[in-house]
Amino acid sequence: MAEVVERSRKQERIDASVLDLQEKVVTFNRVSKTVKGGRTSRFSALVVVGDGNGHVGYGMGKAAEIPDAIRKGIDEAKKNLIFVPRVNTTIPHEIIGEYGAGRVLLKPAAEGTGVIAGGPARVVLELAGIRDIRTKCLRSNNPKNVVSATVEALASLKSVEEVAKLRGKKPEEILG
Repeated sequence: MAEVVERSRKQERIDASVLDLQEKVVTFNRVSKTVKGGRTSRFSALVVVGDGNGHVGYGMGKAAEIPDAIRKGIDEAKKNLIFVPRVNTTIPHEIIGEYGAGRVLLKPAAEGTGVIAGGPARVVLELAGIRDIRTKCLRSNNPKNVVSATVEALASLKSVEEVAKLRGKKPEEILG
């Protein structure tokens, strides 16, 4: 039984060409490498893409020029799209996402609350189409770790139907 659910959690790759995706650059950074001839400078960009309707992904790109780094980040983000289960305008349940030293607590909120989140987490949630949520960044607030932890948490969310299937019940029995 657990094997069936585990297989269903591993989604097939989402085709980005059929979605109307928006991109947002979370951060870009100048990085340098010291080599025999001196320093070589490059730029890295952290980009989040989403359709505002439950699909979101993120990617890092690195290149000699900022536009090239952003383009590479967008291409990687389109390869890493996930689907986020939602209940109206919020998430089904509370969850903590972890990535590296970053932890992000996501809590569902009543309609009209809005997105209460810090910069990197806010970008991910808005592009995922979540309108009402409360979040808190715990431990690290490094943008890469916060974005990764937020996406990890959203990917771990379970809908009522999935929980009911796991327990061998009907969704109405779970809701009470």
